[in-house]
Amino acid sequence: MKVNLYDFDKTIYEGDSSTDFFFYALSKNLKILILFPRIVLAAIKYKLRIINKTKMKETIFSFLKYVNNVDELVDSFWKTHEIYIKDFYLKKDHSKDIIISASPEFLLKPICKKLNVLDLIGSDVDKKTGKFKKENCHGEEKVRRLNQKYKDLYVSESYSDSLSDIPILKLAKKSFIVKHEKLIEKKFN
Repeated sequence: MKVNLYDFDKTIYEGDSSTDFFFYALSKNLKILILFPRIVLAAIKYKLRIINKTKMKETIFSFLKYVNNVDELVDSFWKTHEIYIKDFYLKKDHSKDIIISASPEFLLKPICKKLNVLDLIGSDVDKKTGKFKKENCHGEEKVRRLNQKYKDLYVSESYSDSLSDIPILKLAKKSFIVKHEKLIEKKFN
């Protein structure tokens, strides 16, 4: 099967959807502010390499326990934030696109459905607790998840804003680094 791979945040979405969703949720429920000290402490521990990225993000996503209806909040979030999907991506056919993201699947699923992408592989996060069911879908983990789900792929193109995605960029015949709306072809093979 012939596919194209895309990172999501800062690649086809201008910004970080998880961060934007956190602040959107906060604007709807100030009770989430109670978590700020724990979140700051987790960020410091991550920077000092005391905890890994998955544990840090789990602390951040613990705000979900203060959200009554996550699906409803996600839907209203995309009504105001789908404008941040980049023009270069909107102009393309998405029927052969697989989006692979560190953002939670529950957050990206509605926008991916609306964009008619072939598939989404994201971080598996419990939307009621913020707990990660598997490791954060980042770096080499993206390739592991892709290989678990698909056996015979031919990757035509791969897109990311970050060199942390070299593992998925290496899979493609053509690879692109995305800077806002600018696509820069790079060789990683």
